Amino acid sequence: MKSLQEYFTCPDTGLKFHQPVIALAKANIIAAVVYLLAGGLLGIGVALTRWPAIHLLPSEYFYIFLTGHGAAVLLFWIHLFSCGIAYFFCTTPINARLATPKLAWVCFWMMVIGSAIATVMVLTGQATVMFSAYPPLKAHPLFYLGVILFAVGAVGTNFIILATIMKARSEKTYKGSMPLATFGVMTYAIIGIFTWVSGAIIMIPTWLWSMDLISNIDPQMYRLIFWGLAHSTQQMNIVIMITIWYTLAAVLFGARPLSEKVSRTAFVLYLFALQFGSAHHLLSDPGTSFAFRTFTTSYAAYLAVLGSLLHGLTVPGSIELAQRRLGLSHGLFEWLRKAPWANPIFSGLFLSLVIFGFLGGITGVTMSNQQINMIIHNTMYVPGHFHGTVAGGTTLAFFAFSYWLVPIITRRKLAYPKLAQYSIYLFGLGMATFSLFAMAAGHLGVPRRHWDITFADAVLPFQFPGTVQLLMGIAEAGVMVSGIGALFYLLSMFGTFVGKVVEKGAAQPLAEPAGVVAARMHGGTEPAHGKGLEVPGSLILAMVLLIFLAVYYYAQYKYLGTIWTIR
Repeated sequence: MKSLQEYFTCPDTGLKFHQPVIALAKANIIAAVVYLLAGGLLGIGVALTRWPAIHLLPSEYFYIFLTGHGAAVLLFWIHLFSCGIAYFFCTTPINARLATPKLAWVCFWMMVIGSAIATVMVLTGQATVMFSAYPPLKAHPLFYLGVILFAVGAVGTNFIILATIMKARSEKTYKGSMPLATFGVMTYAIIGIFTWVSGAIIMIPTWLWSMDLISNIDPQMYRLIFWGLAHSTQQMNIVIMITIWYTLAAVLFGARPLSEKVSRTAFVLYLFALQFGSAHHLLSDPGTSFAFRTFTTSYAAYLAVLGSLLHGLTVPGSIELAQRRLGLSHGLFEWLRKAPWANPIFSGLFLSLVIFGFLGGITGVTMSNQQINMIIHNTMYVPGHFHGTVAGGTTLAFFAFSYWLVPIITRRKLAYPKLAQYSIYLFGLGMATFSLFAMAAGHLGVPRRHWDITFADAVLPFQFPGTVQLLMGIAEAGVMVSGIGALFYLLSMFGTFVGKVVEKGAAQPLAEPAGVVAARMHGGTEPAHGKGLEVPGSLILAMVLLIFLAVYYYAQYKYLGTIWTIR
């Protein structure tokens, strides 16, 4: 029998935490936030250089900043944070102890040391290979070693998550079916093992090649396996983000999924289909067959899209059903209008859902189409798209979850709550602006990786129309706005970590009585459904999304038809 001192029960929420999980979550979140700060500063440098009217950095520093920004935010910020909260999801909802805390700390330090080594190599100009690091571009061997160490630490975390869940099941720490949050993080861990093993498969020989121990790395082979790492890490983001959506809907509103079976099925679809979406990075490559490209980016990938559509209905639907049962049932959207929009936990959740769905999801589906991809490949459309997913979607969800979890595990009140409130709207507005206008510039052919879109030093000069200058200016102004939002988040987080410890009241934005959150997190029966349509507002929102997708598809092909004329 383990000592009760191994556990901490939050007096505000009633949640029981395994003490090692609290320490690991704190360490991972602090490390992640440091990389968000570093990546954000580098991203502002990139934005001020791409902004034609400012054009801040010389070419050498632009590519250093671009490489560092991609590594810091796409890999280190996202996945350090994810690992920290994944330990929470695999223990607290099922009353479990973390399987191997000591090994978890080894994995954490491998991730921190590996990311630090890779970052130093980038910032010293010895690994200016951009995020994808395609051969024949070659970085210093320590850069690849750093990435490998990070990947090994991350995959170790995924195995610990699965071991913890298996241990809890054998010890029967919970009754009935596994809570949805834990099911989601189990899906995350399985995808993560595939992802980080793919990274090791290609990064280890590339590391040997950088030391001249291997004579050659085939670029096509590298690209194929690399995107099993790079794109699949974004699928991990999606799964952990959706797990956060369900969790925050539960703790804020007592919302249950409309159907646990449907939500679990949607997660399972990710297991078998999401990885195929990686192939849309290869649609312009000569080394893959048309049949391969067609299957992976249409028929197979659409199964993953179906999973996202199911989540996109059931998350707002569960909130709507809970709100209507509290009396907010007048009209289609009273439940939404009278939601706690001043609470950064809710606003972060809902803006994450909307921005991810409309800007990230829809554009991701269309750009995976063979013909459409040919007109936007390697243009500003691509960073416009993934800033809608990774920044507007995942990062906003992380902000919201931080505002709930960090005060609980630190036993400190949320610092600067007004800044926290503003951070969500500023970051969301800024990222949505960048995403929209960068994609518009991409349609006009603006390259995503060129230092100077005016091509002032080119042997064969080219000049974009004035519209491009305007679009890029607005897009990069959006980055500045989102940077202010991120700064507010950082101030709130660092202020919370060093704030005064309180016995009760740390989870102030929720104002939940003890025990209520715990009951919601630990599953239970699905909501009883009455007769008739109980979530009409969410169905309307879902139909708007589908109509928008259809219109957007039509507009893309219409535009394609004006470029590719048949004579």
